[in-house]
Amino acid sequence: MNKKAIAMISGGLDSLLSVKIMQKQGIDLIGLHFILTFTNSSIKKEKDGYVELKYNEKLGIDVINIFNDLEYFKVIQKPKFGYGQGINPCIDCKIYMFKRAKELMKEYNASFIVSGEVVGQRPMSQLKRQIEKIEKEAGLEGLILRPLSALVLPETIPEKEGIIDRSKLFGISGRTRREQMELAKQFGITDYPTPGGGCMLTDKIFSKRVRDLFDNKKEYSLTDLHLLKLGRHFRFDETKIIVGRNKNENIELENLAIESNYPVFIPSDIPGPSIVVDGMVNDNIMRFISYLMFRYSDAKDRNEIIVRIRNLATVKDIIIKRNNPDITIENHII
Repeated sequence: MNKKAIAMISGGLDSLLSVKIMQKQGIDLIGLHFILTFTNSSIKKEKDGYVELKYNEKLGIDVINIFNDLEYFKVIQKPKFGYGQGINPCIDCKIYMFKRAKELMKEYNASFIVSGEVVGQRPMSQLKRQIEKIEKEAGLEGLILRPLSALVLPETIPEKEGIIDRSKLFGISGRTRREQMELAKQFGITDYPTPGGGCMLTDKIFSKRVRDLFDNKKEYSLTDLHLLKLGRHFRFDETKIIVGRNKNENIELENLAIESNYPVFIPSDIPGPSIVVDGMVNDNIMRFISYLMFRYSDAKDRNEIIVRIRNLATVKDIIIKRNNPDITIENHII
């Protein structure tokens, strides 16, 4: 066993502290950061794509970024260990990440993995029995070192072999962050993010959208998953309809619709929402789209709107008329 490890980097204070603790013991680290569609990430999206915050300047280590793929969403769709309060498969998600980290251990000749997890901080995946289960399922028993909580956990292999001095590790547990903030002062760390909102999959309303996608579309794409985060969502018969809520969402919806060749309805002569349609567009769907366009646009005193319909191959203008279909809109909200 050597003194090289893969460090799981969330972008928060705990992973930052864990890196600093390991560096004091002379461990050579390679960072691993997952950019997940439904979590707060320390990667921001700009016009030219994803831009990495300067981990190497803050931590002094190189960081590998892994974007989620459809394999990851299959884990969300059918988790072995079930969901939390929403559609959040926290245990399966951790197993997925550690398995990916295990693959990189071989590639970078690393002997173990370092994680900023704190025992008891998250009830779904960071209790002791869950930590043991995750390590076993990932094939990493004894090879995941958690410097902040090591003293309340069994000794890991690198500790037993003398690679790590256990006396210089910590025994933090629970949800308070006082001890981490004190450690940050000792390390001279002042610039770190406050705890974020976490995973969108824990939100019951958002989880409804994810379930709807899984239930209604066998072959979904990454674009379909990004669309879940935007606009108001409706399902009419078997057709999904997404209505933009502001100018920025309208632009994002239009761009994503073009990527997947979904028709997008854009009001031409008044301010209003862009509406993306995934599915059949028949007369009933058109009446519903018209109803939504008038409901969420500035067409209060108008009976007609000029709407441009765009997809990859065509662009055409149509006139839609005000209508009041005999529906209860709440029954169609996702």
